[in-house]
Amino acid sequence: AAINPGNSGGPLLDSAGRLIGVNTAIISGTGTSVGIGFAVPVDIVNRVVPALIRDGRVPRPGIGITVAPDELAARLGVNGLVVAQVLPNSPAARAGLHGLSPTTRQLADIITHVGDVPTPTLSAFANAIERTGIGNKATLGVLRDGRTRTVQVDIIDVGR
Repeated sequence: AAINPGNSGGPLLDSAGRLIGVNTAIISGTGTSVGIGFAVPVDIVNRVVPALIRDGRVPRPGIGITVAPDELAARLGVNGLVVAQVLPNSPAARAGLHGLSPTTRQLADIITHVGDVPTPTLSAFANAIERTGIGNKATLGVLRDGRTRTVQVDIIDVGR
């Protein structure tokens, strides 16, 4: 849908008048409403807004890792998340996950699954741990040194 300047935050409606998203931005080479418009899907709005109203913030599920960009994993031929860093005292550290070696930059752990769900991208991983939920345990499929193993890791609110 065309998004004109000033439309950010406005409703995105379908042809029946139902809310399907909230307009956020447009990429336009000309500076007009011609380009690619973006909107936050209504499912995300319905999840985020009540938490914002109730708590003033939105919980962010995580396990205490940073990951290499998806593009790097693709260039390396890796089908999963390359763990770049494991934060000290995090659930990932307690589960024994390892990040890239700071000196050799050698690969350590690659997260391939959350439960039975493949996680080839950060987006897929984030969706899978969000579905599992803060306060629950996730079973991760982890590839290290050519061997696959599973680890249990707690999901916490990393935004606190």
